[in-house]
Amino acid sequence: MKEKIKKLIDVKSIITLILTAVFSVLSISGRLSAEQFQTVFTTVIAFYFGVQHQKGNDRSVT
Repeated sequence: MKEKIKKLIDVKSIITLILTAVFSVLSISGRLSAEQFQTVFTTVIAFYFGVQHQKGNDRSVT
């Protein structure tokens, strides 16, 4: 359980959560179009999960 909390508090996780919140607020308030939100959100999430997947692959190789 402590390991999962440590991973959640990881800097990349915090940045991802903050970006998600900021772009959600901007989109809801009408300052950002849905298309812009989707582009940014998809990029951030894809990068985050791509890095996590690569870490998992690197660990299984060693």
